[in-house]
Amino acid sequence: MIFARLRESLRNTREKLAGGLSRLFGLKRELDDAFLAELEAVLFAGDLGPAGRATIEQLRAEYRERKLKSSDDVRARLRALLRARLGATVPDLRRAASGPTVVLVVGVNGSGKTTSVAKLAKHCQRSGRTVMVVACDTFRAAAVEQLATWAERLDVPIVRKEAGADPAAVAFDGAEAALLQGIDVLIVDTAGRLHTRDDLMQELGKVRRVLDKKIPGAPHETLLVLDATTGQNAIRQAEVFTQVVPLTGVILAKLDGTAKGGAVVSIRERLGIPVRFAGVGEKPDDFEPFDPERFLDALLEDGGTAEQGDGAP
Repeated sequence: MIFARLRESLRNTREKLAGGLSRLFGLKRELDDAFLAELEAVLFAGDLGPAGRATIEQLRAEYRERKLKSSDDVRARLRALLRARLGATVPDLRRAASGPTVVLVVGVNGSGKTTSVAKLAKHCQRSGRTVMVVACDTFRAAAVEQLATWAERLDVPIVRKEAGADPAAVAFDGAEAALLQGIDVLIVDTAGRLHTRDDLMQELGKVRRVLDKKIPGAPHETLLVLDATTGQNAIRQAEVFTQVVPLTGVILAKLDGTAKGGAVVSIRERLGIPVRFAGVGEKPDDFEPFDPERFLDALLEDGGTAEQGDGAP
């Protein structure tokens, strides 16, 4: 079931890749520079961006060194190179040695950040952990209300204040409440847009310092939410956050049928951080730890680069 949702979520990207890859690999064409140029165009159409170009350059180098002698060699090597670019599979959320595990969630407004907080809370609940959420995006009353609605649906406590309240003060109250109530995971939603990068750095810095003062070592995870429908543009937006706050991973939101899934391959390379979770639908349960192998199966299977069909999870 999980694989089926992921496969459907990558439909848009896979269909762009499938026709070109099937044509190139299905006809058993001779391997030459023209073949590799066409493959580059196919990867570009699939929104692989800089990662696609770098992958083609590696294939060209290996072709010139006679390490690749046929299109079948390229097919196998393409998957291996893309897999390497996705990096190692990262286990679930790291846990604090004692006390609450604190997860700071950042991202631009409109990226699906608040909904991703709710989905992450549900994910933690499924593993038997108690959860509390903190509404630190006090600049937008709608964001606080949205998170409060999710908290009610999921039956998790929420710490909130009136619109315009100091986000760091809300974070302090959240950390204190989590300690008093023996909460396992404290998830902190933050503001997604401030006027300048310096404002963003200052505000997130205050929140981080308050959390660390109350719960030493916090935040234990800082996850950046990216909108998968914006493709390579999401990566450019994310570069601002890598300059502002130490990140431990990405939550890929809105990975639905309209997503530009090929951009996922560039994320670790450009940002230096792994994709940790993916949202593949609108329901709270449509959220899973990111699995690079399943991702490639879902992305490439119709293009002839994987042996699996629909496959069972």
